[in-house]
Amino acid sequence: MTHAPLRGVRVLDLSTILAGPLTSSLLAEFGAEVIKIEQPGDGDPARSYPPLEDGVSPQWSLLGRNKRSVTIDLHQPGAADVVGRLAAAADVVVTNFRPGTLRRFGVDFDDLVAYRPDLVMVHISAFGRTGPYADRPGFARVAESYAGLTHRTGEPDRPPLFAGYPVADGVTGIYAAFAALLALRQRDLTGEPQLVDIALYEPLLRMMEDFIVGFDATGHSISRQGNENPHISPNNLYRTRDDHWLALPASTEQMWRRLIKVMGADDLAGYTDMSQRIAHRKEIEARVQAFVASHDLDPLMEMLVDAGVAAGPVNSAAEICADPHVRERGSIVSVPDGAGRQRLMQAPAGIFSGFEGSIRSVAPTLGQDTDAVLTQLAGLSDDDVAGLRERGVI
Repeated sequence: MTHAPLRGVRVLDLSTILAGPLTSSLLAEFGAEVIKIEQPGDGDPARSYPPLEDGVSPQWSLLGRNKRSVTIDLHQPGAADVVGRLAAAADVVVTNFRPGTLRRFGVDFDDLVAYRPDLVMVHISAFGRTGPYADRPGFARVAESYAGLTHRTGEPDRPPLFAGYPVADGVTGIYAAFAALLALRQRDLTGEPQLVDIALYEPLLRMMEDFIVGFDATGHSISRQGNENPHISPNNLYRTRDDHWLALPASTEQMWRRLIKVMGADDLAGYTDMSQRIAHRKEIEARVQAFVASHDLDPLMEMLVDAGVAAGPVNSAAEICADPHVRERGSIVSVPDGAGRQRLMQAPAGIFSGFEGSIRSVAPTLGQDTDAVLTQLAGLSDDDVAGLRERGVI
């Protein structure tokens, strides 16, 4: 891949499920070399997420692709020096241990900068490195709740709900990859080391652009509204006659006018701005639901697309894999796993004019690259590696 923009960037991945590994995965898809440090014996917990095939999670084939696996037991004396030697050969370290854990292991920012003076470290933790909660543990669901997403997810008369996937991990992984590129750019401009401190909840909070400013303006916090949107009507999921679900958000005036035209609902044209439509939400939602319910999904989609109305089906994984648009763009690819089985998985996202994302290697078995990486990059001899193995460091 001659035009990979991150070719020549080496990433040391000192993280486990899920935001940190996603960060390094995204960098790897566009050319970065990623060396993943794992605990001997068990490895990343994502290796054992059910369902299992031959004792390994199929999810690992996605999370581990484009990475090399090195096993180091950070609890053992001498492990920090091995990590430091690898950091000396790396551009970026990605980690998601708690701040106190990094200090205890001796692999915090100041420790590793001693090995590489212009190192970039991207540190993801539940609450960040500063503040009264800095050493609290946390996962995506904790972050989603803390940032307010869970507060506003679900039906208004029911308890709050988690989103269908731990989105804090995904949003933070993407943001952290972006932050790594910012830090690399700053390092290249200044020659100085860079520490990126990202709390797991922060990118999610930043994403909800209406949440805090709305509270500031009104004194009220947006709460649960089911599938309705506090700023847009109609905006919901509607059931078709053949029992499919359709997402139909009329987010602009132009989209609203197109929708009522295809519905043949000229009497609704008097609701000429969003404030009026929100005030009459119950009536409008009922009319749209009745319209959708009178059609089967496929002919309805054809009608809406022809009219320029934004709408789309609620897809299952099976429907996504079979969709002709997904297949044409290559959004899903078939890749062999370590056992030679073909796996369907997500492709690198986006199509670029001057380069492309790639899947260059399958997910490694646990520790398969330990000896090669330690001798090639850490400057250790075969005897040194054998001694580390005897002492349980690797």
